[in-house]
Amino acid sequence: MNNPQQTARVGLFFLLGMALVWVTYESLSGGRLFKKEGYTIVAGFENLEDLKVADDVKMAGVSIGSVEKTRLSKGRAEAILRINPSVKIPSDATATIGMAGLIGTNYIGIDLGSPGAAPLADGAEIRTKVTPDINKIMTQLGDLGQKLEGALGSFSTAVNGSGQAGGGLFQKLDRLITENSAKIDATMSNLQEITTKLNQGEGTLGRLINDPKLHDDLVATVGELKTAAGQAKTFIADAQGIVSQVKSGQGTLGVLLYDEQAASNLKGTVKNLKDLSDKVARGEGSLGRLINDDSLFLSAQTTLKKADRALDGMNDSGPITAVGIVANSLF
Repeated sequence: MNNPQQTARVGLFFLLGMALVWVTYESLSGGRLFKKEGYTIVAGFENLEDLKVADDVKMAGVSIGSVEKTRLSKGRAEAILRINPSVKIPSDATATIGMAGLIGTNYIGIDLGSPGAAPLADGAEIRTKVTPDINKIMTQLGDLGQKLEGALGSFSTAVNGSGQAGGGLFQKLDRLITENSAKIDATMSNLQEITTKLNQGEGTLGRLINDPKLHDDLVATVGELKTAAGQAKTFIADAQGIVSQVKSGQGTLGVLLYDEQAASNLKGTVKNLKDLSDKVARGEGSLGRLINDDSLFLSAQTTLKKADRALDGMNDSGPITAVGIVANSLF
């Protein structure tokens, strides 16, 4: 049975319910139930990655607005962002889609931009940057895990030889060692014998290792080689200096090679010497006749014989008589 008290209670509970709904909606909508405050900007992406209406818009980790609307436009996905009126976003700022944890909701992150840049106007478009999608990353990690598992399986098969006719790597190594154990033992014995000889100073290498004198001689030889190499470098440097002087026309050789007048004089001298030698060879002139005419040689030989006989007759004569004898003998 209805009465005024029950009606008042129902009305009170109804009002309380409406107030609770009001408070909840106000909390979820940021206190903007009827009037939308602030301004909007557009952020375009290739993929919104499950970004939803009412997701946060943050700048440097601080919430500055929310996603008002999502849509497809001009072959891309766009998010309409409503920004608090007290926040000015620089025109060179960049928006990205971030994720609040592995199982959290997505949000729009905006960097601070340049302090001196002009702010974005209402309805302007903000620059965006694509960030790695966690779903794609997880898919790639899964594919990588499958490939790694396959590679490890192949490696395990190659090592253990499962299903292979010749066995795996370990089986092949074991078989190789077993079949060549005698050769391995002989090789180890030879190596032990060689090391024993080296320790005892036998052989050239052993003496070099154990004899300090040989070591000192080797060091001295290396030092002499270094000295010789230094002297060779000095010689090469001197030779290069001489070549440079010759190329620059300095010195006798440089003058002969690069001075046209000197070269011309040298050619004239050589030509004169050649002409002189040709004349001597033809018997021209006194020297040519003396070299090529046998009669002059015979005459000189006869004169010398006469002088020799005259000198023999001078032994017992005085100086004046001796001169007369020589003159008579020659003429």
